[in-house]
Amino acid sequence: MPSKKSTIPIYPVYELLDNAARDFPKNKGFDFLGKSMTWRELSDAANAFAKGLQDAEVKKGTKIGLLLPNCPQFLVAYYGALKAGMTVVNYNPLYAERDLAHQIEDSETDIMVTLDLTATYDKAAAMLDQTRLGHIIVCRFVDVLPFPKNILFPVLKSRDVATWPRDDRHVDFDDMLANDGKPKPVKINVKNDVALLQYTGGTTGVPKGAMLTHQNLSANTEQCLVAFDGVEMGTEKMLGAIPFFHVFAMTVVMNLAVRIGAEIIAIPRFDLNDTLKLIHKKKPTCFPAVPAIYNAIANSPRRKKYDLTSLKRCISGGAPLPVDVKKTFEAETGCVLVEGYGLTETSPVASVNPLSGVNKPASIGLPLADTNIKLVNPEDAREVKLGEKGEVCIKGPQVMKGYWNNPDATKETFYDDNYFRTGDIAYEDKDGYFFIVDRIKDLIITNGYNVYPRHVEEAIYDHADVEECIVGGLPDQKRGEIVKAWVKLKDGKTLSQDEMLAFLKDKLSAIEMPKKIEFRDTELPKTMIGKLSRKDVIAQETTD
Repeated sequence: MPSKKSTIPIYPVYELLDNAARDFPKNKGFDFLGKSMTWRELSDAANAFAKGLQDAEVKKGTKIGLLLPNCPQFLVAYYGALKAGMTVVNYNPLYAERDLAHQIEDSETDIMVTLDLTATYDKAAAMLDQTRLGHIIVCRFVDVLPFPKNILFPVLKSRDVATWPRDDRHVDFDDMLANDGKPKPVKINVKNDVALLQYTGGTTGVPKGAMLTHQNLSANTEQCLVAFDGVEMGTEKMLGAIPFFHVFAMTVVMNLAVRIGAEIIAIPRFDLNDTLKLIHKKKPTCFPAVPAIYNAIANSPRRKKYDLTSLKRCISGGAPLPVDVKKTFEAETGCVLVEGYGLTETSPVASVNPLSGVNKPASIGLPLADTNIKLVNPEDAREVKLGEKGEVCIKGPQVMKGYWNNPDATKETFYDDNYFRTGDIAYEDKDGYFFIVDRIKDLIITNGYNVYPRHVEEAIYDHADVEECIVGGLPDQKRGEIVKAWVKLKDGKTLSQDEMLAFLKDKLSAIEMPKKIEFRDTELPKTMIGKLSRKDVIAQETTD
């Protein structure tokens, strides 16, 4: 179904920061552990970084990797590299060396920006001899710490500070900024020039680089702005608790915050108690995150100690939002929590529930402006009727150019009319809202019947004592697969498998009913961004 048409401007991504510095030069742009930088300071640093790259004679389209947590240098390097005409490649600091090496070689990354912390620098340094990587730009962590943390950190955390050689393969980040800050303009073709290579497993398990153009990223930022009904330019505060190297945070936290001149209050990684304290003290108004983070806040016994009422706009993405998590978080904070939907290949947002007006629990909402979503039979590409389940296919200015150096995968992922095939199954209701049922590859086929893990998880979340739940399929000789649930209960609660099955009796069919339920005392596995990981919990099961 096509959304209501809207004129969405497109432009080079770096103009976001140029405009923020023009419109809100003295406003706080970035708060990191208590140290702030204004939009003018951030823009000046990004311009200097761009000039430093040009002085080093980098060419347009050269790949530059960012191996960084949420910190000011991420924003400066990101916009500066784009202004120099480079293509950014995001890297997860928790990657194993094998994964880093594969992505460096596949993406043709020649330069890496990282912090002088052993957790990040040591991994990057190992790549100098293993891969094509030629240079590392090293950022000093103490430079972005406020007093007295900048004095105490090297003393108290000396083991965490990396030592690095001063040779021709290493460049000090500060040296890159030591210039007049006037880079030469680079001609950007916004529709075709790739701003970002963002790696994803896509609808198959092999990591692929989604080519996101300047149009893709700037358009999606503008589409999110339209969806952020009632936003106040230059006065909002954006809490950055999810990592910028993930496409959800990059667009909905960083790029959108820059677009609206919202102060970014960033933390290097999510910690529940630190986040609660930060909300209480800094009063953020916008808080995009993943369901597991909202769930942790809603169920924390410490939440009553903190004032969370500053939160006005909470957008859940990255994973399905259980209805119970939505209801509990809203009841505890008074903030409306809406679910959005997207993929790496869509920059990432494709749909979202309205922040004001009707937002439907369990729905991914309505298509963004200039976005068409249709549901098709995955076997023959026939569009299904209203209310029927079909594969979600998306067309819009935010849809990627294709997969880097992988024309076969690109061809397989698009229908002839340029609709991107997501691999997700959904249905549309009479009001135009979409409801994801599950991913095609996550379907559990037991005795020839399809079971959707999300549906089973929603039923289990209905139990008041459940805090986290993952449902997946395990191999079975007789049935093909069986349904298993992994459950973490709220602190102090106990439940047996028989009691849970009795609770589920009127909520699930016999085919959907879990054959095994495992209760765990510790948190269930999560990805770096904080979403529950079905893949990891199943891997644990099958390798034990």
